[in-house]
Amino acid sequence: MESKAFQFANIQGARIRYWDSGGSGPAVLMTHGIGESLEFWHLQFEAIGQHMRLLAWDMPGHGLSDEMPQALTLEGQATVAWKLLDELGVQDVHLVGNSLGAAMSLRMAAQSPDRVRSVLLANSAALGKEVFGPFKVMTLPFLGELMNKPGPAAVERQIQAIVHRPEAITDMVREAIRRNVHRTGAVSHFLALLRGFTTLRGQRAEVVERSHQILKSLNVPVLVVHGEHDVVLPAEHSRKAHQMLPSAELVVMQDCGHTPQLEQASAFNERLSHLIACA
Repeated sequence: MESKAFQFANIQGARIRYWDSGGSGPAVLMTHGIGESLEFWHLQFEAIGQHMRLLAWDMPGHGLSDEMPQALTLEGQATVAWKLLDELGVQDVHLVGNSLGAAMSLRMAAQSPDRVRSVLLANSAALGKEVFGPFKVMTLPFLGELMNKPGPAAVERQIQAIVHRPEAITDMVREAIRRNVHRTGAVSHFLALLRGFTTLRGQRAEVVERSHQILKSLNVPVLVVHGEHDVVLPAEHSRKAHQMLPSAELVVMQDCGHTPQLEQASAFNERLSHLIACA
């Protein structure tokens, strides 16, 4: 994948970066986690991008996308995502999200349920109170800024948090993490977003409750995926979510942490392809 494959759309005056595989199959919007970017989906583009129209994007304030004040909430991000799809001429879409991107995908499904064909939630945020201890500490003034000081240590800490096996981090993803960490304004944007749905006690109850409400209302095929060894968000969150929607399929991946699309790419791609084929 070369950078020339990336494109930009103007959404309400902001430049939003996206990647379109141009595949002949159904459209699939893939959304990364907090502090990440569209490169986290490159193994899906390389393997199955010709068989479906994969669309990955940098959420506002992430990767190479501009910040948007209205996108500091899950609902605000979802609104921007729909505007991006409108700009790209996409009506019906399958939603795939990892971590924060999964929680945002649920908001998209609530905003325009008639346009959603299936939902894949990978290690979804906002399904339970418990969260990575350092994230809770980062909600405190000054400490959050200190803990996120850009540098090589920040890159390594992020890698240690998001994968169970460090070798799962490809060169492309490592370079994206390095770039994202050093992005001007990245720390302030990350902390503003984090503090909006997390406190010292964990993920905010009202945000979790809203996710549960949306989950119970879904009437499209849903696949819930979680890495058993996730240190950011416990797999128990996804197990409980599955109990709320028994018609959903639950897959707990062994030897896998917070980013199954990287750590168990082949199995992830197979599950995703099956979900879309059956939707």
